[in-house]
Amino acid sequence: MCVRPLITALVLASVVLGPVGTAAAQTETPAAEAEAPAAEETAAVLPSDAPYMRPMGRLAAILGSMHFLRRLCGDAEADLWRVKMQELIVAQAPNEADRRRLVASFNSGYRAFESTYRHCTPAAQVAVSRYQSEGAALAREIGVRYGN
Repeated sequence: MCVRPLITALVLASVVLGPVGTAAAQTETPAAEAEAPAAEETAAVLPSDAPYMRPMGRLAAILGSMHFLRRLCGDAEADLWRVKMQELIVAQAPNEADRRRLVASFNSGYRAFESTYRHCTPAAQVAVSRYQSEGAALAREIGVRYGN
C-alpha cells in the first residue's frame, strides 16, 4: 500500500465534511454494496489486520452514515460521500478482505440510520454535525498517525 494516496484521500474526506441541507430527500441503497464482487470471483484472502484498518473502518462507517443522512436532509451533494468512499478505497488499494471490510463498514453506517430515520429531523441534523466533527478528526488522526 502506498501511504501518500491514503493521506490524500483522508485529507479530501476531511475537507468535504461541510454543512447539511434541509429539504427532504429520497433514499437509496448504498452504492458501495452494488460493487461487491460475487463470492466465487474472489480467492480467500485474509484481512491484513494493519493497525490503521480499525480507524479506517470507523471512517468508512461515518461516510456511509453521512451519505444516508445528507440524502435524507436534501443535500444536493449527498452522493459525494459515496464517491469519497470509492476514492478512499482506490487510494488505499486494500487486499480483497480489507476492501470488503471497508465496504461493509460503509454499508453498516448507511443502514444504521436508514433503519431509524424516515424524515430529516433535528436529531438527524445533530447526528450529521457530530459525525462531521468525528470524521474530520479521525481523518486527520489517521493521516498524522499512519502517514509518512
